[in-house]
Amino acid sequence: MDVAQNGGVASGGVPRRRLFEAAVPLFVPASALGLAGAVPPSDRVNVAGLGIGGRGERDLESFLAQDDVQFRAICDARNERREAIKSKVDQHHGNKDCVMYGDMYELWDRKDIDAVLIATGDRWHTLLSILTAKSGKDVYCEKPCSMTIAESRALADTYHRLGRVYQAGTQRRNGTNFEYCIELARNGTLGKLRTLHANAAPGGRYGALTTHDWLPAEPEPPKSVVDWDRWLGPCPWRPYNSLYVRSRWRGYFDFHGGGILEWGSHTVDLCHAAGGLDETAPVRFEPHRPEGTTPYSVDFRYANGLDLVLRDSGWGESGSCAVRFEGDEGWVQTGDAGLVETSDNLRQYRKFFEDRREATTRHVRDFLNCVKSRGETRANALAACQTHIACHAAYIAYQLGEALEFDPATDSFPSSESANRMRSRAMREPWRLA
Repeated sequence: MDVAQNGGVASGGVPRRRLFEAAVPLFVPASALGLAGAVPPSDRVNVAGLGIGGRGERDLESFLAQDDVQFRAICDARNERREAIKSKVDQHHGNKDCVMYGDMYELWDRKDIDAVLIATGDRWHTLLSILTAKSGKDVYCEKPCSMTIAESRALADTYHRLGRVYQAGTQRRNGTNFEYCIELARNGTLGKLRTLHANAAPGGRYGALTTHDWLPAEPEPPKSVVDWDRWLGPCPWRPYNSLYVRSRWRGYFDFHGGGILEWGSHTVDLCHAAGGLDETAPVRFEPHRPEGTTPYSVDFRYANGLDLVLRDSGWGESGSCAVRFEGDEGWVQTGDAGLVETSDNLRQYRKFFEDRREATTRHVRDFLNCVKSRGETRANALAACQTHIACHAAYIAYQLGEALEFDPATDSFPSSESANRMRSRAMREPWRLA
């Protein structure tokens, strides 16, 4: 007996209407279909976080501000931070789906994660970026992106080989006032570029030099509260002190590159963008060390004749992370204050940018667009590598207190074995770059 002859009863005895109701849900949320302005799941970028503290939380806010981001998981060596980030993410998404991990390998095993925000301390940045790429995920990593010249090159080589998307957290590359000045430098408005100036962190804050001292030992908390061994990662072992995990690790050699790397990773990076130097490094470094801690500076020279002066003073009202580009027909200067200053003959280009604080959100958007398109971000791994190599080499020259020649083709110092030995650091077992 067919269905029609049976008055709408299927051969299994189930009324046709009830069978239809069982097969098709009566209500499908608009968000699942991409209706009512919602982003369909197929177009979302699933993001997780590794080590999200102060600066990382500001990055996280920029990720959550994007309609096509679903933040899925947080991994941190500190339980307090895991819970804080989960609470923030769950409140934003209106659910309880953000998963907490103490072991990043469990996070890497998840196949539904597309990209990872890395905002640990500097000591972990390169290694986590490389291991995350090997797990098949793209990376947005806070700066500084490396602790040594060798780490910088390993980072660039890995991302080139694996074809993953990488964005260094040098967000000023997408800052409107910095973009404006870079364009003036590159379109000929300044004439032929002669000298680039980059702001180094003031000597009174971090100073150029770091210390090899340790903080005094304190009782180590339970692993479930702070996994001290995992927090240290590839750095030499030392006794636990609570100040380290409360962001007081800066200024210590094992954890930090000092003022040259802290701000140079932003400002030298902007000078590289202005000068078209993203694929090279300087050929000479000459440090100027005062008797005290400030002012200090390092002069860079590039093979194409460009000079760069990394200095911690003389920036007027430009604010932090300032840069100045000088050509034979004028100069332009800007910084975090948002004001663009120029030489008198270029006064028509003076401007103030009120949206300067949107740089991080624009930088995150650039990253997400490239995750989808598989294109190159503005602060890609090679650009970050070359900026950091320049800063590391400058810091080596500063520590040795002598002018050094540098070979960008081999990442080495042709005439200084002392400097060559400082290009890399041993990692604590079991961590390694290979």
